[in-house]
Amino acid sequence: MRKISVAHSPDADDIFMYYAIKFGWVTPKDAVFENIADDIESLNQATINGVYDICAISFALYPFVKDDYALLKTAVSFGNGYGPKLVKKKDVRLKKNFKVALSGEFTTNALLFRIAYPDAKITYMNFLEIEKAVLDGVVDAGVLIHESILTYDDSLEVEREIWDIWQEFAGKELPLPLGGMCLRRSIPLNHAIDYENTLIKAVHVANKNKKMLSEMLIERDLIRVDAPTLDKYLDLYANDDSIELSQIQYEALDKLYELGYKHGFYNKLIKSQEFLIPSEYEELRAK
Repeated sequence: MRKISVAHSPDADDIFMYYAIKFGWVTPKDAVFENIADDIESLNQATINGVYDICAISFALYPFVKDDYALLKTAVSFGNGYGPKLVKKKDVRLKKNFKVALSGEFTTNALLFRIAYPDAKITYMNFLEIEKAVLDGVVDAGVLIHESILTYDDSLEVEREIWDIWQEFAGKELPLPLGGMCLRRSIPLNHAIDYENTLIKAVHVANKNKKMLSEMLIERDLIRVDAPTLDKYLDLYANDDSIELSQIQYEALDKLYELGYKHGFYNKLIKSQEFLIPSEYEELRAK
């Protein structure tokens, strides 16, 4: 049996979307998925270095790894009226060159933040450390991601929503692309199609069995939040829109890559649908 490394973040939506496989409800053909959990920027860096066969990434990273990894259509997280939050202590006024903590150089929130606040002094740290850094005065502000957007300390307030920055730059209401998955291009195409289909099915099964799966995750202490917070968080980031990329999500990805190219972050303009696994190959082979 082939062993395929599948890396995802330890936040609740990634755990939820993957664990239908971990619990054996969905399995790939002739392969075993071995999962690894790590923070999103570590996964971005690992993908740059070609560490894993399948890996969760920030969508903003993808143009840097497009030659070595195909973009998967599933296990995606988009904001729709919400997303990461730039927070500071209450009653603090931020200067033009304020010091800010971001969760990683290649995260989507970092890309949008750097365009919106070119004079800010950025420090990168693990997303779990950002709230404390703001509270302790190590930085003036920080961008919270994952479950932190629901659980931050009462002494903090939102300076600006990354969603609002995104809408301003996008020029129309598009979902905010946050995270997805990619697959190593050296994997044979027929296997790649099966692995993607396995992940699509896993996200579908997870959503269909949300209550039971959520209870199992909580009982096994696999997530960092309580049941009500988990339920609210999954409604935001692991839902029917996570199963398979839609046309409006492709449009949002293309807008993100256009913004990154326009502002000098990418050296080439790409269209997301040109970098998917050609799953139609399976249908042609069956004829």
